[in-house]
Amino acid sequence: MSRRQVLEARRIVVKVGSSSISGANVGQIEPLVDALAAAHARGAEVILVSSGAIATGMPYLKLDSRPTDLATKQAAAAVGQNVLIYRYQDSLDRFKIVAGQVLLTAGDLENPTHRGNARRAMERLLDLRILPIVNENDTVATQEIRFGDNDRLAALVSQLVHADVLVLLSDVDALYTRPPAEPGARRIDIVPFTDDLAGVEFGDIGSAGVGTGGAGTKVAAAKLAAASGTPVLLASTGQVAAALNGEHLGTWFEAATAE
Repeated sequence: MSRRQVLEARRIVVKVGSSSISGANVGQIEPLVDALAAAHARGAEVILVSSGAIATGMPYLKLDSRPTDLATKQAAAAVGQNVLIYRYQDSLDRFKIVAGQVLLTAGDLENPTHRGNARRAMERLLDLRILPIVNENDTVATQEIRFGDNDRLAALVSQLVHADVLVLLSDVDALYTRPPAEPGARRIDIVPFTDDLAGVEFGDIGSAGVGTGGAGTKVAAAKLAAASGTPVLLASTGQVAAALNGEHLGTWFEAATAE
């Protein structure tokens, strides 16, 4: 299977990071929604996993940098999640698509009853042609029970709904053999499932000091999804339209084959 699988997929999970849709990059929400709406229009079921609640809430709390204490993070998330969903829905209104907010904690996906409830809710939203927007429930999550980053959340959501493909968006257009700013860095086109990427030097993916993930977290998430049979495309947020059209870009993580 190849990137054409994205274009042909029935169910797609797309993950976008905080730095891509907040602060100076808030304008990227509209082209992101354009691409999601195009996939939705061709009949695909689309789930967006979006970071950004804390980053979006920071200006409203008059914070110049990401808070470090739990209570302020929770407060920023409570304000920011409301604004973030409004921004998505305001853009989706152009296509007469309704968003459904789904907030999860790590405990929700570890508890069989809660996991079943989450799966049922998302399946029904998709049946109704609603576009679920998933985020970690930062207002109630504690340091001990967090997913760690929304790349992992996206992989777990892909498992939960048996997605055909996962698209991980970031500030960098692909995985490189070393941080792309360094001399000699080469783009990795395809990662076979059995490739442990032993020779790859992982740097950070993200900017503006608002994200929590990096190249290492994205690779770990991609491997987690791939192990469940879902291939993964790692690309930049600016490439989302081309990525969802199955164009040859980014880094493709092949899924495990069924035995």
